[in-house]
Amino acid sequence: MPMVIGVRFKNAGKLYYFNPGSLTPAAGDSVIVETARGIEYAEAVMGVHEVGDNRVQAPLKRVMRIATPQDAAQHLNNQQSEHKLDMKLVRVEYTFDRSKLIAYFTSNGRVDFRALVKDLAATFKTRIELKQIGVRDEAKMLGGLGTCGRSLCCSEFLGDFQPVSIKMAKEQNLSLNPTKISGVSGRLKHNNDVKQLIGISKSVAG
Repeated sequence: MPMVIGVRFKNAGKLYYFNPGSLTPAAGDSVIVETARGIEYAEAVMGVHEVGDNRVQAPLKRVMRIATPQDAAQHLNNQQSEHKLDMKLVRVEYTFDRSKLIAYFTSNGRVDFRALVKDLAATFKTRIELKQIGVRDEAKMLGGLGTCGRSLCCSEFLGDFQPVSIKMAKEQNLSLNPTKISGVSGRLKHNNDVKQLIGISKSVAG
């Protein structure tokens, strides 16, 4: 049976096994390990022990060393340099002449992404534009299937979104069950039924 140590990369994260080689890190020690995506800093949560062959995926990646104070300082610096922004990236696209890279994102509030834009510009060597969009625009960009089983109307033929309200559903005597009148975005549907709602609302208003 192989000898391993168990490590985690984040608090309460998934447990991963690594080959300790000649090293003997104890639980609580920080270690530098080789992973599929590169060299990483991790915390040993289980010291050197044996496990059954069926619990590991060969070949095991190795522990490079027990972390030094310099490693810990670099890890802290890396964390402080990360862009911890409350935003969800939806799509990234270039203009035709590649003079600008446009990134569309959703967020629950305002996001100060000036530092992120600066880093992206230095990496991609082009102008960067970040555009905040709504959840309906996100659904339109990503596409998907509606509750009817067909492609989302917004991604198929709706050019823009017209205002839709609960009042419109009441005027047409539709069920006010949120799961029935809401789309995948969590907002009121913009589909053929809603077109009828909009028409009825306009006629009543007229």
